[in-house]
Amino acid sequence: MEFEINSYKPGKIICVGMNYKSHISEQDGRFPDKPVLFCKANSCIIKDGNDIIYPAGVNELDYEVELAVIIGKSMKNIKPEDAGNYIYGYTIINDVTARDLQKTEGQWFRAKSFDTFGPVGPKIIPGDEIKDPQNLNLKSFVNGELRQDSNTNDMIFKVYDLISFISFSMTLEAGDLIATGTPAGVGLFMKKKSLLEPGDEIICEIENIGKLINKVIRLQ
Repeated sequence: MEFEINSYKPGKIICVGMNYKSHISEQDGRFPDKPVLFCKANSCIIKDGNDIIYPAGVNELDYEVELAVIIGKSMKNIKPEDAGNYIYGYTIINDVTARDLQKTEGQWFRAKSFDTFGPVGPKIIPGDEIKDPQNLNLKSFVNGELRQDSNTNDMIFKVYDLISFISFSMTLEAGDLIATGTPAGVGLFMKKKSLLEPGDEIICEIENIGKLINKVIRLQ
């Protein structure tokens, strides 16, 4: 099965929270013993160049640059050393989040699943072209200002370990997307809280993949 970014829509979007040491450090410093998993609805997916809609009733909108893994074939109970054989490719996801809802509702699904809260792109890089997913620089910019600047070697749970861990819970199928977490620098935890506003442009960049560019708008 082949996937083209402009028509790509994952079956499942499985996200990993609290997976960068730097992101833990900018919060409460409590490192998880096992991967923290949550989901986003696949209806939130948009592509490079599409607008992120700032929803009515949301007051704190944030960005998160993340390396995304696309599964290439059905897998279940796969060891970490074999996980690479099941990767179709890599792309970028911006895990857009309504922070105020995330904080007040006690669960993350709705806060991360509004329509347009899952920009993905700009392209899918075949798995065999990324020689080491644990050595990729990743950055985010808001209106040209550098916000996040890290490397995937800062992950607590590595890509192959994450895929294996998830596969022992559920069958992963071709097209499923795993978002592997975000580093420090999100708007909520900056020294001066700096969340997204209508009109902002967000660039999420990962080495060897490219730049995912989206603007925030508010519908009238």
